[in-house]
Amino acid sequence: MRDNDRADPAEARAARAYHARCRYRFRLACLGFAVAFVLIGGRLVTLGFAGAERGSGGLYDISTTVHRPDILDRHGRLLATDIRGATLYADPKRVIDRDELAEQVASVLPDVNARSLRERIKAGSRFVRIKRELTPKQQAEIYELGLPGLGFIQEYRRVYPVGATASHVVGLVDVDNRGLAGIEKFVDDNPQLTMASPQTASGEETVTLSLDVGVQHVLREELKAAMANYRAKAAAGVVIDLHSGEVLGLVSLPDFDPNHREQALDKDRLNRIGFGVYEMGSVFKVFSVAGVLDLGLASLNTSYDASSPIRYASFTISDFHGKGRPLTVPEVFIYSSNIGAAKMALQMGVDRHRAFLKRLGLLSPVTTELGPSAMPIVPQHWQKLNTMTIAFGHGLSVTPLQLAAATLPLVNGGIGVTPTFLPRSREDALATSPRVLKAETSAAMLKLMRMNVVKGTGKRAEAAGYRVGGKTGTAEKVVAGRYSKTALLTNFLAAFPTDDPQYLVLVMLDEPQRVAASNNHATAGVNAAPTVGKIVARVGPILGVPPKLEETERRFDAKVTASY
Repeated sequence: MRDNDRADPAEARAARAYHARCRYRFRLACLGFAVAFVLIGGRLVTLGFAGAERGSGGLYDISTTVHRPDILDRHGRLLATDIRGATLYADPKRVIDRDELAEQVASVLPDVNARSLRERIKAGSRFVRIKRELTPKQQAEIYELGLPGLGFIQEYRRVYPVGATASHVVGLVDVDNRGLAGIEKFVDDNPQLTMASPQTASGEETVTLSLDVGVQHVLREELKAAMANYRAKAAAGVVIDLHSGEVLGLVSLPDFDPNHREQALDKDRLNRIGFGVYEMGSVFKVFSVAGVLDLGLASLNTSYDASSPIRYASFTISDFHGKGRPLTVPEVFIYSSNIGAAKMALQMGVDRHRAFLKRLGLLSPVTTELGPSAMPIVPQHWQKLNTMTIAFGHGLSVTPLQLAAATLPLVNGGIGVTPTFLPRSREDALATSPRVLKAETSAAMLKLMRMNVVKGTGKRAEAAGYRVGGKTGTAEKVVAGRYSKTALLTNFLAAFPTDDPQYLVLVMLDEPQRVAASNNHATAGVNAAPTVGKIVARVGPILGVPPKLEETERRFDAKVTASY
């Protein structure tokens, strides 16, 4: 009994240790089961949500395509937005019969090559993209095939509700929703832009432009009509608030529909306003006249002898419809005298003439949100002959946007405002823009431009009640190294209303033909000028510019022309 009594404590301790180990193992097992339950439950919940999202039967994931902000015009009208679309793919490891899959998919998607798809599936990667941007109908038809190994990825797709209407400004994106050109590219390069823009009611980011879709539509419609009426190969135009520099409309035809991005690859669809360089012709006389007035070398009463052509070396400078007599500054302008303009430039001198054009920005690109404009083609050795020919628009090639930007101070009181495609108040523009001309020079130029529409080469640009002022430009294009008498570039540069200037309009036509609509002529006065008149008559009400009554307009015109 004593021996058994002595063994009891040891056995008790062993028993207690054994029971403790059992409890520990039990708890560990319970913990393991609990963790497994949580993991399996979480996975089931995830799959449940995925199944709910799957909808049409394919496997959806959000791809790496970028979600972009909406682009709006100045009144909040939608120019570009994202929608979710499906991309069809195959997982070759799960495909049972690749021949059947390839044939069935090609029957639903005719642009998919069955043989090529079969070979790609045979290559054995885990992901074969078949087609992006499926329509809902195509997606449903693919789902109904019930073929193992097919799935869908949900991606963002960019759509442009107004199509080609604003394509050269808005730009376009690639298949991964990254900006390639226009404002789309600017947004990618400046992510802070969306942070400063208002959001939609749902919290979506937006970017608002200075464009007015109404103005844009009118501009495009009238340019298309001009191309058809005058059988021109191309046309372009721009409308700018001449105080704020806001671009309200910009069109270059032929254009492209950004919903079909492959159209943008056509070289004839470039943005001629910002990226084409041209000799612009007699419209450059606005700078010749402004130069001598601003430098104090002439007044509106000064005369220049235009009685005979200018001969310089082997070159002769003459007038299209010469008067054969001295001409005052207003007459040089309204009769578009090459001789008078050349003598004005000579009066300024080579250095001062070049410096004046540089001050207006005609010798360097204009930089906007669309990027720098094309580089102007400037004479390498600027000599006396260059000064004379540039005075009437030959020998210096610029973009139409440069021409428009350089004209703004001539009609807005002398302020060098830079064009912009983003909203900007007139007060902000004035505060950040330098004065480049005297106010008196600008006032004189407005009178001359109005006079040119009342009694000069721009008569057909008249829009009743809007007191349009402007200047024609007709340039012979260089063909096979020589100036052509038949291949012309015509343009009309206008401001309205000239008694209270608000907006600038520039229209350019490339190779208009001699047709009945232009009395079998092809110069700017009979094609570009009337096109501007039609545009002003339609956009004036949109922009809130009321037409003046006929009697009031007659009194204003009498006052403008009385002194000259």
